[in-house]
Amino acid sequence: MIASPDRTPLPREFFDRPVLDVAPDLLGRILVRTTPDGPIALRLTEVEAYDGADDPGSHAYRGRTARNDVMFGPPGHVYVYFTYGMWFCMNLVCGPEGKASAVLLRAGEIIEGAELARTRRLSARNDKELAKGPARLATALGVDRSLNGTDACTSGDTPMKVLAGTPVPRDQVRNGPRTGVAGEGGNGDIHPWRFWSANDPTVSPYRAHVPRRRRS
Repeated sequence: MIASPDRTPLPREFFDRPVLDVAPDLLGRILVRTTPDGPIALRLTEVEAYDGADDPGSHAYRGRTARNDVMFGPPGHVYVYFTYGMWFCMNLVCGPEGKASAVLLRAGEIIEGAELARTRRLSARNDKELAKGPARLATALGVDRSLNGTDACTSGDTPMKVLAGTPVPRDQVRNGPRTGVAGEGGNGDIHPWRFWSANDPTVSPYRAHVPRRRRS
């Protein structure tokens, strides 16, 4: 008999650790997004770690800005950014305050509220694709900039919580280069900080970085 996932909210101490400890430990945890339309719960299956000033791929590599300010705050908060002029992506801040590390939530399985998620992801061919990729995950959960800075570790009503769930066993965790980050992939893997649950159909496909062409 399969045990039900643990619905206990993760404490702030869980996030107050090095990003490379937090990231793989988030696999199997459950996000609960509450909106006026209803709640959606998602089991995390894929994440990426970003390590602030020590990581050229991080938004915080060059210091604090208005855009990345939340990354420098207390652990356990939500960092949302807008990309390519059309998509939101969601991160969870971790490490000590001022360190600016965060985990990008790349993919997951909708385990509650699939009907609501389908109304937001009309192009999904099946439920496994509802949150298969960081922008799709954010869209399915109804994430936008209004969530930026939300404390996911507070008690009581909050638009986003992270529950203990059922952690993925370490022998089922895989890692490799991050998707679309310059300098990673092939023989030049410098930050193999993408973590995913082995053989899970909701994990997104890896894509190497492709430099943008300048218009002539």
